[in-house]
Amino acid sequence: MIRVMINGAKGRMGAEAVKAVSQDPELEFVGGIGREHDLATMIQELRPDVVVELTVASVGFQNTRTIIESGVCPVVGTSGFQQQQVSELQTLAAEKKVGGVIAPNFSIGAVLMMKFAEMAARYLPDVEIIEAHSPKKEESPSGTGIRTAELITQACTMERQPTSSKELLAGARGAVLQNVPIHSIRLPGIVAQQTVFFGGLSETLKIEHNSQHRESFMPGICLACKKVGQYQQLFYGLEHILE
Repeated sequence: MIRVMINGAKGRMGAEAVKAVSQDPELEFVGGIGREHDLATMIQELRPDVVVELTVASVGFQNTRTIIESGVCPVVGTSGFQQQQVSELQTLAAEKKVGGVIAPNFSIGAVLMMKFAEMAARYLPDVEIIEAHSPKKEESPSGTGIRTAELITQACTMERQPTSSKELLAGARGAVLQNVPIHSIRLPGIVAQQTVFFGGLSETLKIEHNSQHRESFMPGICLACKKVGQYQQLFYGLEHILE
C-alpha cells in the first residue's frame, strides 16, 4: 500500500482527493492537512510515501520544495509555477533522488486534449486558446492554457499568418505566450474548460475539453500517486507518467 497525505484537504479539490484516495484499494490515506498545520512536521508524523499538494499558487512552490526536501514524492496539482521554479524543483528532486509530478491538469481527457493540440500544431500553425474556470481560480491564464501554448510552440515549425495588432480596447486579443494568444474566462457555473482553435486554408479545427466536476481529476491523481515512486525525477505534465 502506498501511503498518501493530502495538503489542502479542506478545499474543493482536496476533499475530492481525500474521497478518491480513501476508496482506492492500492492507496492508504494517512491524513489530510491544511494551512493550520506545519507541512514538514506533519510529514514526519504521518510518514507518507506521497504528498498530494492541492493548496494555492502563492505557497505551492515552497510546499513542493518542503515535500522534496523531506524525501517524499510530490504529486502537485497547485498551479501558478514559473518555469524557473519548476527547473529549481527538478534539480532538487534529482539531488534527493525523489520522483514526482507537477501537473497543470490531472484530467486524463485534458492531457489528451493537449496532446492532440500538439499534434495539430505541426500542420496548422495558426491557433488561439480559450480557457474558462470558476471566478475563484487564483491566477490567469490557467496552468493548462500555459502548458498547451508551450506544447504547441515546441511542435510548430511552420510560420503563422500575420494578424493586426490594433486593439480598440486594451487586452481585446488576450494574453500572448510564445505567439499563441490565450483568452481567460472566469464565470460561475464553470469548473474547467478549454478550447484550442486552429485555422487553415478554408477550414478550422476545434479541440475542446470540459471538466464538469472535480471528480474528473481524481483518476489522474490516483494514478500519479501509484507511479511517482518508480522514478527519481520530477516531471512537469501528467503525460510523462501516462506513457
